[in-house]
Order: sequence, then structure tokens, then C-alpha cells
Amino acid sequence: MENQISPKTEVAELELEAVIGFNGHVPTGLKCHPDEEHLVYPLGCTVLIQAINTNKQDFLHGHGNNVSCVTISKSGDYIASGQVTFMGFKADVILWDYKKRELIARLSLHKGKIEDVAFSPNDLYLVSLGGPDDGSVVVWSIAKREAICGSPAAGLNVGNATTVIFSGCRDEMFVTAGNGTIRVWELDLPNRKIWPTECQTGQMKRIVLCITMASDDCFFYLGTTSGDILKMNPRTKLLADSGPVKEKFSLGVSAIKCLKMVGLLVGSGAGLLIFCKSPSYKPIKKLQLQGGITSITLRGEGHQFFVGTEESHIYRVNFTDFKETLIATCHFEAVQDIVFPFGTAELFATCAQKDIRVWHTLSNRELLRITVPNMTCHGIDFMRDGKSIISAWNDGKIRAFAPETGRLMYVINNAHRIGVTAIATTSDCKRVRVWQIGCQTQKLEEALKEHKSSVSCIRVKKNNEECVTASTDGTCIIWDLVHLRRNQMILANTLFQCVCYHPEEFQIITSGTDRKIAYWEVFDGSVIRELEGSLSGSINGMDITVEGVYFVTGGNDHLVKVWDYNEGEVTHVGVGHSGNITRIRISPGNQYIISVSADGAILRWKYPFAS
Repeated sequence: MENQISPKTEVAELELEAVIGFNGHVPTGLKCHPDEEHLVYPLGCTVLIQAINTNKQDFLHGHGNNVSCVTISKSGDYIASGQVTFMGFKADVILWDYKKRELIARLSLHKGKIEDVAFSPNDLYLVSLGGPDDGSVVVWSIAKREAICGSPAAGLNVGNATTVIFSGCRDEMFVTAGNGTIRVWELDLPNRKIWPTECQTGQMKRIVLCITMASDDCFFYLGTTSGDILKMNPRTKLLADSGPVKEKFSLGVSAIKCLKMVGLLVGSGAGLLIFCKSPSYKPIKKLQLQGGITSITLRGEGHQFFVGTEESHIYRVNFTDFKETLIATCHFEAVQDIVFPFGTAELFATCAQKDIRVWHTLSNRELLRITVPNMTCHGIDFMRDGKSIISAWNDGKIRAFAPETGRLMYVINNAHRIGVTAIATTSDCKRVRVWQIGCQTQKLEEALKEHKSSVSCIRVKKNNEECVTASTDGTCIIWDLVHLRRNQMILANTLFQCVCYHPEEFQIITSGTDRKIAYWEVFDGSVIRELEGSLSGSINGMDITVEGVYFVTGGNDHLVKVWDYNEGEVTHVGVGHSGNITRIRISPGNQYIISVSADGAILRWKYPFAS
């Protein structure tokens, strides 16, 4: 048995071509760069720099866990991002060079989580705010890349501070706010101290979600969970006004941005985008978007701006006509499956929770979205003729949709009692729990019952006379589809997650929660060899090339690995996912590898060998 990966081969890096994904849950995570040509936003542990007019993407890798906040300096030279980590461990703030797209410094002092970061207007200082376990605010010198001073962010009898913003023109003043606390801080550089002043709001007790500063520093505005806006004077530290009095914003004010011409852009947790003015805060213009708004970022002076929502949508809005254009979208829940239509790599389909989406491969654009509310889709497959997408749902139904329009073509009711967990089509367009599908009728030919637990993967042989099913009950069964009976059973001490036929179809490879990749003889079910597939975590997805020379795996170690089938060695590794990889496919024609993960991301890698 060849278990260890031998040290003699040098493992190359897989080239990441594109990412479809945006973490819309990071507050003010979407930022427009001052050059007005790029958007910067987080996805898992990566910070993405996306060109607005082209498909070009750059990736900032360096965080060991999910990014929790992002900010860009006023000059545009620096990006800072903070991350979450496990309780008691140090959480890093990373300072990046925007032009070189590389890490300048790793600033570690905070524990647990970085709530927010902000640059001073002349790029002298960076201020960072620790999470609930940390509770401190730290000012860093950008030139020396070290901490100047720190202090507890909030008083003893109030909640945590969650947002921070610098003054618009002075490098020595910043404001923090959060649950029942609003503080204006002065930096005293000679003594290396920061002095807070608590702002007085009288009888009003509010939890602040977001904060924005007028460009001339005369006021700052705070959005609250109660759905109203507070206007504070930073010099007197007093409340200037608050509103709206009657029609408060539903689900809180979750994003707020001050415009040059004395107005506010306000986003609510219910997805309402509003332009209003103090002191009435009545909507002058409004727009309903999909998902709670978490970011509003201006392009230049604000003639155009971008809005990010919790459902991972990025909208572009022109201020004058106040109409939205959806420029980017992705899954916001774990992606369960990915599949290419037979013989083409131009598009592919993915499914997550309640929706199935069809994507154009090269432009990363969503072509079609099919939504079935309150259901979970576990698996999809294209019919061999490409005329329908077959999908498996947790209500026990199999639904077939037209791939161009998304029209529901037919439903097979009660296909399974508990819910359909895996699906595959035979190449003459028939199904496994074997359904014969005609034009009008869908007839169950045979139920193949042997597995004691859910079936995680089905693969059909090219001649449609045999299929293999992998299950979390620790068995893989090879079925005869002609006589509809079991040919062979493979037993192992693992929950099988994925299985593949070698193209010559006398061997299968399996993997699962024991992290081993096993080669089996189809004829008698005996194990040929086992490889150590990963050092930590289950392997959830696997696919093999048409030639059978290489195969790819992905799993809970967040790595995409390309293996040589005969040698049993890793040739390439792809680093980029931050969630558990759930499924992985090699495109027809061997151009790309596409992997999907539990954080909703879809990554496209360049296939490393000339096909």
C-alpha cells in the first residue's frame, strides 16, 4: 500500500482564474477604490480586487480565517483588513499595498475578532477595533507599522463598540460607536495616549450599526437598530437632531453614507435604499433591493454608487435616475452541487439551498436562476441531450426544468420518502432509482433498496448498464441497471462522500470522511490501493478526466488537489477556498477545474496540463 505522498515530486500551485462570490454579511465590506475603476470586497479569507469594467480579478491571500472588515485609505495606496479567529487567539489586521497587491505588515494585538478598521485622512494612522472578547481600540502608525497606543473602547456600564470612523480632515480625531456608546477620541501623540469623550444623547438609548462623517467634520450621522438616524456634533459632543419621528426604517439602518451636497444615502435591513436630508429624514428618492443592505460605497463624489446586500448581490445605482443595475451576484448559502452539460464547458449549473443557477463560464455571469422557496436542492444533473436540468429536493420530489427559461417541465412526486439526496442521468436520458422518462410520463422502473443511510453520490457507466452509488452508511454498491440488481458491494469504515469510474470502467475510486482515496476493482470489489488524501477533514468532491490520467479532489481542508491516477501522487494544489469544498468538477475538454464550497463561493482554476 502506498500511503505517504513521496517527497520526490515538487507540488506545483494551481492557477486561480476567477472567483464568483461576495460575502454580503460583512458590514461595509464592499468598497469602491478612489481610482473609481475597482471594487474591493471580502470573500472568506480572501480580499478580492475586482475591476469594474473588465473581468480582471486580483486576490489578496494572507488571512488564516474569514475576513470581518475591509477599508481603503483616502489616497488609495493602502488597504487594511481584519479577520475573525477562535476565542483566545490573536486576530490579525493586515496592511496591504494596493498597487503591488501584496502584504506590507501583519498587525497582531487584538484577540478573537476585528470589528472594524479605519485610516486617518492623510494616511498617517490606522485605528482598529477589537471584538467582544477583546474590547480595545488601538491606533497604529502606518510609517513605522507598529502600535502607538491602545485603550478599552467602551465604558464599563455600556455594551461593545462595533464601528469606527476617522475625521474627514484631521488625523487626530476619530469616533467609535456601538451598543449604548458613542465616543469621540483625541490622539495625543507626544504622550502616546488617546482621550475619549462620551457623547450625550439624553434619554435616547440606541444600538449603533453604522456611522458616517460629513466631509467638513461639522457633523457625523449614526444609523441604529431602532431604524432612526442620530446627528451628532463632534465639537460639542451633543445630539443635533434625530429622525425620522414617524416612519422608522424597518429592520434598522444598516448602512449610511454622507454625500457632498448635504444629503444622506441610507440602507435598511429590509433592503430599502433611501436618499434623505436632515432634519426630517423623509425619503426624497427610494429603491427596493433584494436582501438587507450592508454596504453603500461612493464612486468618486457620489454621482454613482455601489450597494452590497446580505444575499450577496452587488448593485450599481446612478444617483440622478436612482435606478439599480445588478452587476454581480452569487450564492449566499452552501453550494451543494456543480455540473457541466455533456460535452461543453461554456456554461455550468450550481445549486444551493433554495435555488439553482446557470452560469456563463468565462464571464462569471449568472444566466438563469430557478428558485423553489423553502426547499433544499441536494443535487442536479443535465440530461445528456441538454434539454432539461434534473434536480433532487429534500421534499422527496424530483423536478425537471428547462435550461433556457427555467420553466418547470415536470415533477416526479414522492420520488423518495424522506428526500432525494443524489441524482444522475444515464446517457440515453433515464434515471437511477430507475425512472424511465418519456415525454409525458415518468415511470419508476425499479427502486434499488440496500443502503441504510443517505446516498451521497451516483455515477453511471458509459454504456448505461451499470451504476455505482456511494453512501454515508459506509458502503459503495455497484448495481446492474439491466437486470436491476446488486452486482458488488464495497465496505469500508468511512462515510463515503464521492465516487468516480475510471474511464476504462474496470476500477472505481472512492473517498469520504476517513480522508483516504481508495481504488477498487469493479469485478470483485477488492481494494487495489489506498492513498492519504488529505491531512485534515473529509474529502467531499472528486472528478476524473475523460482520459483517466488525472483526477481532482476537494474537501474540508479547503484545498483543491490534482492527482496522477497511476502514480497516486499530488501534482498540483490550489489554495483559495475558505469554506469546506463540497463538490468539484473538471470541465469537458479539460480547460478548467471548478470547485464550490460551503461559504457560497465558486472558484474557477486553470487546468494545469495541456489537453
